Amino acid sequence: MQKVYLDNAATTAIRQEVIDEMVQIMQQDYGNPSSTHSVGRSAKAVIETGRKTIAKCLNCKSQEILFTCSATEATNWILRSAVKDYGVKRIITSKVEHHATLYTVLALQEEFGIQVDYVGVLPNGTLDYAQLDLLLVAEVITLVSLMHVNNETGVVNDINRIGAMCHQNKALFHCDTVQSVGKTEIDLQEIPIDFIVASAHKFHGPKGVGFAFVRKSLVLQPMLFGGEQEKGWRAGTEAVHQIAGMAKALELSYENINEERDYIADLKSYCLQQLQAAFPEARENASTTFYNILNVLLPFSEDKTTMILFNLDMKGIAVSRGSACQSGSLKPSHVLAEMLSEDDLKKPSLRISFCHYNTKADIDYLVEVLKEI
Repeated sequence: MQKVYLDNAATTAIRQEVIDEMVQIMQQDYGNPSSTHSVGRSAKAVIETGRKTIAKCLNCKSQEILFTCSATEATNWILRSAVKDYGVKRIITSKVEHHATLYTVLALQEEFGIQVDYVGVLPNGTLDYAQLDLLLVAEVITLVSLMHVNNETGVVNDINRIGAMCHQNKALFHCDTVQSVGKTEIDLQEIPIDFIVASAHKFHGPKGVGFAFVRKSLVLQPMLFGGEQEKGWRAGTEAVHQIAGMAKALELSYENINEERDYIADLKSYCLQQLQAAFPEARENASTTFYNILNVLLPFSEDKTTMILFNLDMKGIAVSRGSACQSGSLKPSHVLAEMLSEDDLKKPSLRISFCHYNTKADIDYLVEVLKEI
């Protein structure tokens, strides 16, 4: 059976060069990086080289990069530390954020009684920047948590603008850059941003490793206690091979970014054209979207909505209706619920996400199978 993977916003295939790098590290640099002997020092050198590589890709200081097991962990850590240690009394976010942010904010609201304000989302998926501007005026210690690229719709937020607004109003700015790191240039010397988070498996690296950027003027308190790893901020023996794999994946992503971005953007355009040729009423659910994510509403009857992913999977096609973290839920996407009418929510919306391994033949096959449904 033909296999077509079009769910790259959920995770990506690991590049072969990354696999080779990780295997080499596991075979040769297997020491505990906290050990003082030569085997440990060698492993420690791998970690610090990886930290410098990531910092170079993002134009920041290597000491501003902290390794975690995921962006979810990093977000929990940053938001909790902001409330506990920086005296944040209010968090401004939106209802279309990843649940790693939304559920963390709700937990902090329940535990610490912080104020939570939600920026409105317009029907095309973009933020209501005028409302954000008004929310920031209040004189209360505030953290803003807004993502760069929405993981379901691909809507791109203007993080330069948001950062400037936060800086002007003395608010901290945390940004979920999971879908954008490795896929677009991010210059942390130019963007007024305090924290970003990323996961390696979104840019063709291994699962189970990510990082946080923490501006050098800020200090997080540990969420995990034990050893003195990561400046004493995050205890636990580092996964040396995972970190090396992540650094290699990010380096390769930026080395190939222009060629791969153009190729993927062309695939996305071709996909939308072919879908609309086959189903004239099909439309993208948002505007100003990222080049590798297409969230499209299909003019299918309501009775076909619940089985569409199953039918596609039976034909070897991997796509999704939204975040992989919510794939077991029968509820409509919390992101699309903020944007679409009740009637449109009953129709199938597919998130089709691309990478440089995809081809136009993949898209042709997807459209062919959808016609059969």
